[in-house]
Amino acid sequence: MGKPCYFALFDLQPGFELDRDQLATKYRELARETHPDRFAAESDQRQREAVERSADLNEAYQTLRNPTSRARYLLSLDGMELPLEATVQDTEFLFQQLQWREELEALQDGADMDGIASFKARLTQAQSELHGAFSSAWVDKTRRSDTERLVRRMQFLDKLAAQVRQLEERLDD
Repeated sequence: MGKPCYFALFDLQPGFELDRDQLATKYRELARETHPDRFAAESDQRQREAVERSADLNEAYQTLRNPTSRARYLLSLDGMELPLEATVQDTEFLFQQLQWREELEALQDGADMDGIASFKARLTQAQSELHGAFSSAWVDKTRRSDTERLVRRMQFLDKLAAQVRQLEERLDD
C-alpha cells in the first residue's frame, strides 16, 4: 500500500496556497487521534500501524507547512520529480546568486549585523515573490513548465536563508 496523499490526510484540496493555521490545527487534532501511545494495549500489528500512521502524518505535515517542500510535492503529484540538489539553469538567476553570495560574504567579513538584517529582509521578500510566482504558475496550467524553474530558485533561497541564520548565530555568540 502506498503513502496517502498528504493533502487528503488534512482534508485539503491539492494546491500551493493553503491556510497554515488550519493545517496546524488539523495536524494537532490528527496527531492526538493517531498517537502510538493510544494503541499501547492493542496487538503488535495495530501498534505498528499506529506508528506508521503517525510517521506518515508527521512527514505530510512537515512537507505541507514548508512552501518549497509543498511545491516539490505538488510537482511530484504531477509526475515531475525534482532532485534536491538540482542546479539552476537560468543565467539571470545565476548572476543574482553570485551577487547575493558576494554580498553575504562581505557582510560576514564585516560582522555587519544591521546589514545582515537588511539582507535577510530582502531575502524574505524575494522568497515571498517566488512563492507568489509559483502559485500563479501552478494555477495557470499553461505555465506549468515554469514551476520547475521556480522551485529550483526557491531551493536556492532556502539554502541562502539557512546560511544567513547560521551567520547570525555565529555572530551572536
